[in-house]
Amino acid sequence: MIGKVAVITGASRGIGRAIAIDLATNGAGVALCGRDELALAETQAACRSANPDAAVSTHVADVASESDVNGAIAEVLAQHGRIDIAVANAGQAKDGLILRFRSADLDRLIDVNLKSAFYLCASVAKPMMKQRAGSIVLVSSIVGLAGNPGQSAYAATKAGLLGLAKSLAKELGSRNIRVNAVAPGLIETAMTSEMPGPAREHYLNTIALGRAGTPQDVAPVVTFLASDAARYVTGQTLVVDGGFLM
Repeated sequence: MIGKVAVITGASRGIGRAIAIDLATNGAGVALCGRDELALAETQAACRSANPDAAVSTHVADVASESDVNGAIAEVLAQHGRIDIAVANAGQAKDGLILRFRSADLDRLIDVNLKSAFYLCASVAKPMMKQRAGSIVLVSSIVGLAGNPGQSAYAATKAGLLGLAKSLAKELGSRNIRVNAVAPGLIETAMTSEMPGPAREHYLNTIALGRAGTPQDVAPVVTFLASDAARYVTGQTLVVDGGFLM
């Protein structure tokens, strides 16, 4: 990872913050993207604490905006000179039965969960193609693989990421650019903290390891996919769920 530069969206907290810290710990420079400037600064401090030698920058952007994403990537290239790794982690959850789901909420999930990843991939593809090397990791969910009652909209956006990863793996592979996805299960984050009790109990009773995961359980898997250790791995989805989907 030494000398490589990684862009992480949704880096202000949760899984995104853990990924940024893990990449920095392993020697990568990290460019942190998100809307919350103060939270990004906290992630920046955590990365520097983990590795004082790591180059860490923050880029305030709404990743659901194509122009914001393109502007952030231009900033990263200007400051770091290259982009070797891109992690599309930004995401939102909104539950609801399909007969009651509002179109505005559906549009927002598509914008944040799916379009943002598409914009990031499109923006980093050009510099990666020039380098003839790169690794893109999309953070999906086990819900995108298995579905879940009351989460049809969320599941659809997360399933879309899996199709995006496979398509781009084929599209960009000839330029030595790898594209993979991770599918976390129940991970203790702010997003999952409001999960209803019965739903949480169902998950915990089904998970083989008997516990919810943490962002630190997901981050090393992303680092692996981004690293040269996974140099012959592309178009794959690694499930990180403690044995829920088996």
